[in-house]
Amino acid sequence: MSLKQLSKLDTVRRVSRREMTQAAAAALLRVTSRTVREYVRRLADEGPGFVRHGLTGRPSNNAMPKAEAARIRRLLKSRYADFGATFACEKLAEEHGIVRDPKTIRRIQVELDLWEAKPRRKAGAHREWRERRASFGELVQFDGSYHDWFEGRAGAGRSCLLLAVDDATGAIADAQFAEHEGVLPVMGFWLEYARLRGLPKAVYLDRFSTYSMNVKSAAENPDTLTQFERAAREAGVDVIHAHSPQAKGRVEREFETLQDRLVKEMRLRGIDGAAEANPFLRRTFIPAYGRRFAVAPAEPGDLHRRPSDRELRDVLPLVFCRREARTVQNDFTVLYRTRWFQLDETPRLAVRPGEDVQVHELPNGEIRLTVRGREARFRELPPRPPKASRKAEAGRAKPVP
Repeated sequence: MSLKQLSKLDTVRRVSRREMTQAAAAALLRVTSRTVREYVRRLADEGPGFVRHGLTGRPSNNAMPKAEAARIRRLLKSRYADFGATFACEKLAEEHGIVRDPKTIRRIQVELDLWEAKPRRKAGAHREWRERRASFGELVQFDGSYHDWFEGRAGAGRSCLLLAVDDATGAIADAQFAEHEGVLPVMGFWLEYARLRGLPKAVYLDRFSTYSMNVKSAAENPDTLTQFERAAREAGVDVIHAHSPQAKGRVEREFETLQDRLVKEMRLRGIDGAAEANPFLRRTFIPAYGRRFAVAPAEPGDLHRRPSDRELRDVLPLVFCRREARTVQNDFTVLYRTRWFQLDETPRLAVRPGEDVQVHELPNGEIRLTVRGREARFRELPPRPPKASRKAEAGRAKPVP
């Protein structure tokens, strides 16, 4: 018996021995005098065991059926062994029609030794809370994460996921797998982002070398820009640099969640590469993820600027690219990274030797040349034969006179 039951039994015995009045016992047990009289009668008829509840030792009417419990155990072992309780609960409902509370699933996971509590985080430096931006598209947090997203399937190793998270709603604005977090993949991401949603008011990102000049000359000359900063300025997008991972915590926490949920979703669907993963992200995962986790913005509306069709076709590809200046040679050729391009005559565009030409390397590998803001016609020349080295020249045998 519990201490509460023992105390109740002692009070009823005192009443039966006339050591306590029924009214005093009723006040002590917080019941009526009639109930106390019923307790005294049951003590005489049933003995001390009457204080136990009648359902003690019997299965609850709301207990899970044994067949369903066995099915859940089988599914948790075979398909969801490393899933958290909440995520496993969602998948059981979506895929198998089993609707149970996460606490119930966690209890079964504990029984199966599948539950592992996360270690508590150590207290960090004191930081100040920042309010979310008010409207969708006002600020987008952006970053890349290298992780074994495909768990080694099809020989895939660590891959890079580029992620944009809206600050006002916490929703994933877009996400795509890329080869790396370099200039061209990032430019390609934002070119697709402009086609999909438009251009946000501002982008919040870290000080990785793709996004920020981490050299002394950059501090001395504020006009020293990276390729991305230059592209963002031309597109009318403000760039804000975070000085710590905690400052852009929304996108950092999103990566932690995706490294759990997205990895397991792709495992269940047998996705083993970026070619399959990227369509799945945009068509299936991101919309479902937004319905599950996004919050309503403080103010309605979308602050993304929608580019026109002409901008998307002719202007933005020349902005979101790697751009470098070169000089026109006397034979009207241009050298760019060991590749030679011959400038052809372009109507209404006069080009002179010694003039600067802008070389645009697009994310898809295409090359375009512009002079004074206008595109010039050109063709790529075949590779030139390598020059013989001086050592090779010196080592040649001289002819005998």
